[in-house]
Amino acid sequence: MSEHTPRREFLRRAGATMVASTVGFPSVILPDRDAVLGVALCGLGNYARTQLAPGLQKTEHCELRGIVTGSPEKIPRWKRRYDIPDSNVYSYDTLPEIANNDALDVVYVVTPPGLHARDAIKAAEAGKHVWCEKPMAMTTEECRAVIGAAKKNGVQLTVGYRMQHEPNTQTLIRYGENETYGAVTSVVTGAGYDGAPPDPDDWRRDAELGGGALYDMGVYPINAARYATGMEPVAVTGRTWSEREGIYSEVPEHAEFTLEFPEGVMATGETSFGASMNYLDVECTDGGYQLRPFQAYSGVQGKTSDGTRLAPDPNDQQARQMDNDARAIKNDSAPLVPGREGLADIRIVRAIMESSADDGARIKL
Repeated sequence: MSEHTPRREFLRRAGATMVASTVGFPSVILPDRDAVLGVALCGLGNYARTQLAPGLQKTEHCELRGIVTGSPEKIPRWKRRYDIPDSNVYSYDTLPEIANNDALDVVYVVTPPGLHARDAIKAAEAGKHVWCEKPMAMTTEECRAVIGAAKKNGVQLTVGYRMQHEPNTQTLIRYGENETYGAVTSVVTGAGYDGAPPDPDDWRRDAELGGGALYDMGVYPINAARYATGMEPVAVTGRTWSEREGIYSEVPEHAEFTLEFPEGVMATGETSFGASMNYLDVECTDGGYQLRPFQAYSGVQGKTSDGTRLAPDPNDQQARQMDNDARAIKNDSAPLVPGREGLADIRIVRAIMESSADDGARIKL
């Protein structure tokens, strides 16, 4: 397949491959379509605690039944709050033993990005479906290893890009596909926040664990540029830097980049740990549209050049994402955001880093 295949064709083929890969693996039994899937959260940090666990209380097709953690002190509270039995509690070292637990169908990997590949591969090798939080991994090699483990073991792999499940974002994607406002000509997008983790050991400060604005927040505008254009970039330029060196000495606090797409379409993006930003603007030959905010946990809304308003959807984003992914497993259908989506974004992240290290050189993809 060409590296520059249009994105919608890229996803169609990837989805077909993923479905085909689940055929012929007797170790993986498809659940009853009326069954509720058991989910184990792997990593009990802030996102798991404040978004995913509450979201799983609102889902119809899956439920929180297990936890995987490296912090034993967290276990009693999670057990009490979510009625989790001892038999469904694992450490990162004992994660492979989940293969023997029929109550758990899915492992949702929510550890720091530098550990995603380690934990996702263990879960896949245990015969459990894998939902991997973004960014998918640290390198393209790690992403391919996770994809390969899922394929080899006949399990589904999805990446936690909740925005692609969000209704206004899906409307924007359809605008591009249908050329509702003409062909897309340019995209301008950014995602970031102004703050700093108080804990000096926080993973967002740690290069090996996947810290820095580019990995943590930068994948939002990168992914948005790809789904808004419906294409894969052919070249990248970028710059990363830190202003608060005492906090972000190992990782970039800020990043900016330009993505060149086929047919002369351009996207510019930015991300930051030192400035708040949350926008996606798309220009087309006959108008355009925007989402502001475009990647918030709630309140995603926008407007078009002809005055159409895209009102916020009141439903829980994480619950919608996990229910959609559970349906894909139960129906043996292609997930909305397969592993190749994560791979495509990490390929761009690494190219931005390469460009920055070479004084903003243009990197062909």
